[in-house]
Amino acid sequence: MKPSTLAFIDGQNLHLGLKAEGWSVDLRRLRVFLQDKFGVKEAYYFLGYLDDQQQDLYTMLQKSGFILCFREHNSLLLGKKKGNVDVDIVFAMMKSLIDTPEIQEKIILLSSDGDYKRVVEYLIKKEKFEKLIFPTKNPSSLYKKLGNKRVYYLGNAKSKIQYKKKGIVEHSHSSEPFRHNTLSNI
Repeated sequence: MKPSTLAFIDGQNLHLGLKAEGWSVDLRRLRVFLQDKFGVKEAYYFLGYLDDQQQDLYTMLQKSGFILCFREHNSLLLGKKKGNVDVDIVFAMMKSLIDTPEIQEKIILLSSDGDYKRVVEYLIKKEKFEKLIFPTKNPSSLYKKLGNKRVYYLGNAKSKIQYKKKGIVEHSHSSEPFRHNTLSNI
């Protein structure tokens, strides 16, 4: 049986990384790319916190095939805190492997953040890690020892996944609710 592949995406790291590189990603194309290139069955997109001003983004992410995961915050602290999702991503990766040990799953992580180094090394040791996808040319130096087999630079797929403006961009103003996950139902 071929292992299924799950992708865990640090949304802020992806957005800020590509912004620093001078381009943005077409979310639909990214999801198709992850499926076609790496066989990604489910793609979990982690965001800081639920923001009512970002409904269009959340709808677009869902329509593109991503499963949204938000960081839980005390509502009094929302404006004072960044949406650090690192711990949530690590927890979700490990939970997916422990809760379904009978299913052979491989993990893909999309982030340049060195905070994931220990879990990446552990998953490689356990033969559960597939690929670390960097949104920037300059990821954390902690990943230098991984070698080319384990890493992929997202810029290599820029021609396939880059967002291209087509005149006036229309935004969906759908009032339909979006489905999202908290860590309790991943």
